[in-house]
Amino acid sequence: MNQPPSSDEARQSLNAHVAEKAAELRAKYGPHIGSRELERILADRSQVRYPCRLVFDATALQPGEFACPVPLGPRPEDGFAMHVHPYFAAQPDRVPYLVLYQLVVVNYGAFASADDAETFGAGVLGLSKDEYYRQVCALADELTGGEPSDGCTTPPACG
Repeated sequence: MNQPPSSDEARQSLNAHVAEKAAELRAKYGPHIGSRELERILADRSQVRYPCRLVFDATALQPGEFACPVPLGPRPEDGFAMHVHPYFAAQPDRVPYLVLYQLVVVNYGAFASADDAETFGAGVLGLSKDEYYRQVCALADELTGGEPSDGCTTPPACG
């Protein structure tokens, strides 16, 4: 008799899938992922499951939070506005680091973890998970004046 996978097995399976999607995305749009490539990625339904547009607006963000996908309606199919802190609006080549971290929420919802976000972002950008994590934390810390922020200790979700 087949038993359902354990939560650890399910988590590992999702993380492997996330890594596979990151490699596909990098092969399709990389190796450099800048603001132009990010816009193309957000429009690609084979890579970003639901419509997603970039908005530089902090109203939906928690203190110290750098980005967050906000649903545009009751169903994921209604799409998302990816709110990015306006501090980064004049830094377009840094924005992909922040948005890629949050795209796992758009694609996988509440099942996505911070580990999945790091796997995905690192894979798309061609970095090790440790280097990607350091980069994202450094960006998040800029919002708090160098003080460590909550942006790197909580799963990628708003509120």
